[in-house]
Amino acid sequence: MLYRKYRPQIFSQLVGQEHVVRTLEGALSSGRVGQAYLFTGPRGTGKTTIARIFAKALNCANFAKMRETNFDAKLSVRRSFSEGGSNIPCGECIACKSIENGTSLDLIEIDAASNRGIDDIRALKDSAQVSAPSGGYKVFLIDEVHMLTKDSFNALLKILEEPPAHVVFILATTEPHKILATVLSRVQRFDFKRITPAEIVTKLKSIAQAEKIQIDDLALLAIAKSSDGALRDAEVALTKIRSMIPSGPIGEKEVANVLGLIPISYHPKLLGFLASGDKSSAVELIHTIHDAGMDLEHFTKEFISYARSALLSRINPTLSASIEGPEAHQQFSALSAIDNDKLIKIINTFTLARSQIKFSPIPQLPLELAVMSL
Repeated sequence: MLYRKYRPQIFSQLVGQEHVVRTLEGALSSGRVGQAYLFTGPRGTGKTTIARIFAKALNCANFAKMRETNFDAKLSVRRSFSEGGSNIPCGECIACKSIENGTSLDLIEIDAASNRGIDDIRALKDSAQVSAPSGGYKVFLIDEVHMLTKDSFNALLKILEEPPAHVVFILATTEPHKILATVLSRVQRFDFKRITPAEIVTKLKSIAQAEKIQIDDLALLAIAKSSDGALRDAEVALTKIRSMIPSGPIGEKEVANVLGLIPISYHPKLLGFLASGDKSSAVELIHTIHDAGMDLEHFTKEFISYARSALLSRINPTLSASIEGPEAHQQFSALSAIDNDKLIKIINTFTLARSQIKFSPIPQLPLELAVMSL
């Protein structure tokens, strides 16, 4: 799997989440490491990856030296962090290698979805009392922590209140609202954001070049948008595409066929037809999508998002590019003939039509009426 092969191993390789990385690097450079962190955000945005890199940094031989040396040496490390040239984690020492290989006893990963009972947390508490085998930090990474039972949360709370000095807890979840408020009050919380399509395209392009995959930018953008901000999902999709098309050029059409996506070229086509008042072509395109067995509700959702980006491009091109990709502004410039009021009416009309599709006896009827009303 490409996402495993190209999983970041040091902070500088991470895509997005700069606010999280800066704060963790600051904790390392100052030596003020917290004992409990909460990583929360959508799936596939790097929570587990950053937790592993942080665990490596805490047990890295270079970090251990920094803790033992004088202030001048610490100042040097702080400067290297600020300049983006830190060698923590180094990736070369025994501690770094063992965590990369999954053989380290300093990093204990627990899946709370299958280890959610009170006995599991009691076993964790007993393990926390034992020093790390390397003499550094023992890091407990509890994934899907929201799955713990109420009794388990209460038991975990007891450990978080008085943790041993050598222990660091990293709790990861996609649903922070299910975590007890008393637990939330004892952790440093980091909210992970969705990775933008532009950032995903950049990472996928570097992977494609390394793997010698011939895939164009429009195809990469289609993958990026289909992943809904989850870089891991995009990398898994690229793996699937490579296995289905092992050689030869790959375009948007091939990506759409393999992943079952609606070609993103349909969105500007429909918006162009609506802008020019070409009702016949607009309805014909809707029939083409329906006859191909594509999900009309999903298409309408993506079309609304595209029309929204076209509107935003007139207010903030940078924001629009983060949603639709770096070529968005140039693409939307072709729609200069359509004014903002018309764009707003299109968005409102198709938003209403989307809500009616699932209840309509004829799935394409709400979209046909939307075209006619415009």
